[in-house]
Amino acid sequence: MAMRLGAENKKQLYIVVALFAVIAVVGGSELYSTLSGPPAPRTVPAAAAASVGNGSAAAGPEAQKLSNEDIDPTLHFDKLAQSEDVEYEGTGRNIFSAESAPVPIPAAIKSARASGPNVTVASGPPPPPQPPAIDLKYFGYEEMPGKNFRAFFVLGDDIFMAKTGEVVDHRYKVDTIKPASVEVTDLAYNHTQTLTLVAF
Repeated sequence: MAMRLGAENKKQLYIVVALFAVIAVVGGSELYSTLSGPPAPRTVPAAAAASVGNGSAAAGPEAQKLSNEDIDPTLHFDKLAQSEDVEYEGTGRNIFSAESAPVPIPAAIKSARASGPNVTVASGPPPPPQPPAIDLKYFGYEEMPGKNFRAFFVLGDDIFMAKTGEVVDHRYKVDTIKPASVEVTDLAYNHTQTLTLVAF
């Protein structure tokens, strides 16, 4: 069944075709002007230039106009010769060379402080940091056959039982066990400490 176009549909169709034609013409001209080269400089209409000159259309304060009446274009050879005769007198160091020795700095004649004592700066590397104290607490032991001992330790909320040569908490090695004290080495710092028996 063929569809009949009414008068309104024909008008809408003509409007759409006309809009597409206008868009094609404008887009083609813009594309041509873009590809053809830089746009020609715009000329200001005489009426607009006159209104700006009168200040009626100015948006802000006037800029200061400078004149070139005080500029002397004469070339002064005597002053040029003075600047050419200046010779560079450096300290002997080549500033463009990385291997050049630095300029020696003379030592201070006296202290900058008026009445203060002389301050001496310690030379040499700083002392190594002190290892932290071992957190284990030795609170008891058990005597085993052959006069060997097994010690009981507390570390936080954990309780450990270790013989000589065993490592507590993957860090503290038990060296010597005596009834009153135990020697333990902190393997992280290679630091040995004697722990005395404490009562709970």
